[in-house]
Amino acid sequence: MYRFVLTRQWVCLTLIALALIPAMIKLGFWQYHRHEHRVAQNELIAGNLSAKPVPVTEVTSPGHQVPRSDFWRAVTATGTYDSAHEVVVRMRTDNDDKVGFHVLTPLVLADGRVVLVNRGWVAGGDDPRAYPPVPAAPSGEVTVTGRLKADETSGGSGIKDRKGLPDRQVMLINSAQQAQYLGKQVLGGYMELTAPAPAGGSPEPIADPDHDSIGPHMAYAVQWWLFAAAVPVGWLVLVRREKRDRAAAAAAGATPEREPAPTA
Repeated sequence: MYRFVLTRQWVCLTLIALALIPAMIKLGFWQYHRHEHRVAQNELIAGNLSAKPVPVTEVTSPGHQVPRSDFWRAVTATGTYDSAHEVVVRMRTDNDDKVGFHVLTPLVLADGRVVLVNRGWVAGGDDPRAYPPVPAAPSGEVTVTGRLKADETSGGSGIKDRKGLPDRQVMLINSAQQAQYLGKQVLGGYMELTAPAPAGGSPEPIADPDHDSIGPHMAYAVQWWLFAAAVPVGWLVLVRREKRDRAAAAAAGATPEREPAPTA
């Protein structure tokens, strides 16, 4: 009755179904692990943002690679801005996705070491290769608070570190590169300025990282698992339909044709 499932067509269909089930289950777990990662990252961001700020020199040093556990850590620093060596970071977007620059200003600490401070976003001028209009950094000694971030790399950010850029323009925020430019010891990573707020609202402060949404990964995981469960159900439906169609065809073939009625 079900010998048709041994035909080449049905064997191929069955093998495809058997391959799809574990693949879909694996894809479901992949999305589930992405969900878990997102939840853990949200908890990390929320915890680090709400923690009491600590001096930046307690969590990083020259050549230090900021670990993920310290990303967005609230830190403080006291020093003097070195506006003469300020640079801007190209191809950065504001909170409305407009393209412009981030303003990166060295802050010289009392011991002569430097921490890089991302003061925020500014729009570009008419000439994209010209240095954009940037509000001056506060003069004299200042105390700033910010979020600690790791050095940017092309591999980690996906941003190509282009050469031959205009003067005082860079593609990446990288403490090692800026140490060469400044000729000073620069603390690993950098600070995203959160306080004090800039006069006149420019540079535009960088918004807090999103740590409320969890994304669609859990829904995708459930969908993949439902697809995996639907495969054997669909296979059974097709088998029953094929059996019914074959039985109907066999019954039709076994019924003799009626002779036409004689005419007068």
